[in-house]
Amino acid sequence: MLDMKMIRQNPDEIKARLATRGVQAETIDELLAQDKKRRELVGQSESLKQERNTVSEAIAQAKRNKEDASEQIAAMREVGGKIKALDEELATVEAKVKDMAARLPNLPNPTIPVGADEEANVELRKVGTPRQFDFEPKAHWDIAEDLDILDFGRAAKVSGARFVFYKGWGARLERAIYNFMLDQHAEEGYTEVIPPYIVNHDSMYGTGQFPKFKEDVYSIEGQDMTLIPTAEVPLTNYYRDEVIPDEKLPVYFTAMSPSFRSEAGSAGRDTRGLIRMHQFHKVEMVKYTKPEDSYNELEKMTANAGNIMEKLGLPYHVITLSTGDMGFSAAMTHDLEVWMPAQDTYREISSCSNCEDFQARRAHIQYRDEKGKLQFVHTLNGSGLAVGRTMAAILENYQNEDGSVTIPEVLRPYMGGLEKITKEN
Repeated sequence: MLDMKMIRQNPDEIKARLATRGVQAETIDELLAQDKKRRELVGQSESLKQERNTVSEAIAQAKRNKEDASEQIAAMREVGGKIKALDEELATVEAKVKDMAARLPNLPNPTIPVGADEEANVELRKVGTPRQFDFEPKAHWDIAEDLDILDFGRAAKVSGARFVFYKGWGARLERAIYNFMLDQHAEEGYTEVIPPYIVNHDSMYGTGQFPKFKEDVYSIEGQDMTLIPTAEVPLTNYYRDEVIPDEKLPVYFTAMSPSFRSEAGSAGRDTRGLIRMHQFHKVEMVKYTKPEDSYNELEKMTANAGNIMEKLGLPYHVITLSTGDMGFSAAMTHDLEVWMPAQDTYREISSCSNCEDFQARRAHIQYRDEKGKLQFVHTLNGSGLAVGRTMAAILENYQNEDGSVTIPEVLRPYMGGLEKITKEN
């Protein structure tokens, strides 16, 4: 959530920066008008409450003097009625201001590319060279179904489209991937967490999923509970409504969890394979930092995700997202995209974002600076990595002409030493 005082003091700058994220200037004008009304109502209410206190003192004095106080009592009742009406109006306006402010995205960092969509994204670097095949590479779903390690058909029968059964070496490979990732992040200083997979409304609000993106998640009917779309939600809300001791910062968390997404608006996109699922595993990285450290920590987080890719021997590139392609809560995002031979293109496998104090304001997460003053922390999150997409990339990049798949060397200890998945084994 943006600082309302900052919006009041710099309306033109806020309009200009949010315009790059599709926010109309009229939206800011309406928010400022409602905020002005709110402050006026607060002033009127406080003035009447002060008047009521004065009248109450006069009544008490009259009673002590055994004087008639009926006139003052009548005046107090009138004032009380006005205060009640004002407070009811104030509550309505405050709710409106809060809802309008909660729907505004984060301010983009001034250095990121400005553009309406992914076409404006900027490549930072390429790492690794795509393999040159001497045969036509197959898509990962064909490879996996031929090896009988993924079953999309029966998952569709049991659950519906965009679900899958992992079987045999497929299940073992999925498990190997996320155990390897967690071990790597632990070596990099992250504390491993097994978080709740169901969270409440305040948690979804704190990270920015609610109120704007309720249609993107699975909520439990009749309860204030939602299946997590990413472990970012419980990990970022770990310190909600708390003051983190200065000496603890920065805090690094990592977690593997299932992620549940309705994929609203994605009809017809990536209908086959592991790229766009309703349920998938993801290893998440989350950081809490001091403001002055957050952009350095973003680069380190991006390098942590890249380290996984490099150890797996997967070619990838890093891009900085444009203002129009960036997530709601982010001020800057670096995406890592892995090379997918069958599609002859790079596909997103990790997204590392600095949310600055946007989520911390919503979730009220603070620390005390060296002067003892309360400040909001900066929060960061990143995939390290999306496990299903990593498996898809391994199947395509490590496929062999005979239909087998070579296991990346770093994963073999997690696979009981297995070097290759074949139709025979």
